[in-house]
Amino acid sequence: MGRYLLRRLLQLIPVFIGTTFMIYALVWKVPGDPFAGKCGDRGCPDNFRALMTEKYQLDQSIWVQYASYMKNLFQGDFGITFSGRPINDIIATSYPNTLKLAVVALTIEAVIGLGAGVLTGLRRNGFMDNLVLVSTLFLIALPVFVIGFVLQWLFGVKWHIVNPTVSNEMRISELILPGFVLGSASMAYIARVARTSIAENRRADYVRTAIAKGLPMRRVVGVHLLRNSLIPVVTLLGTDLGALMGGAIITEGIFGINGIGRQVLRAIVTKESATVVSIVVVLVLVYLLMNLLVDLLYAALDPRIRYE
Repeated sequence: MGRYLLRRLLQLIPVFIGTTFMIYALVWKVPGDPFAGKCGDRGCPDNFRALMTEKYQLDQSIWVQYASYMKNLFQGDFGITFSGRPINDIIATSYPNTLKLAVVALTIEAVIGLGAGVLTGLRRNGFMDNLVLVSTLFLIALPVFVIGFVLQWLFGVKWHIVNPTVSNEMRISELILPGFVLGSASMAYIARVARTSIAENRRADYVRTAIAKGLPMRRVVGVHLLRNSLIPVVTLLGTDLGALMGGAIITEGIFGINGIGRQVLRAIVTKESATVVSIVVVLVLVYLLMNLLVDLLYAALDPRIRYE
């Protein structure tokens, strides 16, 4: 296991460098004047343009800019915006909010999605099975912003069960509704994947053997069936954390959450390319580390999997 972990960590280095360069190159190729709107309605004076161009190395090639950015990145410096605010401060204030929202969404989709998948996988073609299939198809078909606006209006405006927007304290009770909205589509996919996996493994030889030995059905499902059926679900959940954080722009906008989604949107509008690159780099790190964690969990769930 130790050699495998070391090998995977070494493999992350070229993947990280390659993905960050692609992101940097894509942002670097965005057309338009980077100083547009920085000096109000009037254009920026030439001396200001010359000063900022030299400070941010905008007159250098992409290779020089990327090398300078990576050098500062490995020192823990994500750079500064055109207004002089350190990007580290932006990430430090907004990243925890998005992370908390994503964890709540991941928990909701895991509990509800896995529970619905196990229930319908054990009792296929019944009323509950058809209800879950229709409900999940409904959640997959509807865009996130439609679900968000409808639930916000029902629970926040009409019925006054929750606040329509999230306060600055970011209490867990306030994040349940946004978390459900953010994880609604993933929850539907997890329910369907878990249902299929449970139904398929239920016909396996080891399950029939466990039943023939007289083991209680609760033990058969909890120890034998569920453990082997969790591998595709764990794959979805592990890779979904980064997707939830990256896809939180709409949800954060609807519920007024100051997270990295809103920061990315603001940076795109104001052409703060350094902010966009830095936030996406953090998301890439989350993706890579979660993929590594998922691979390690495979061996814990399935004893047939061994890493050397």
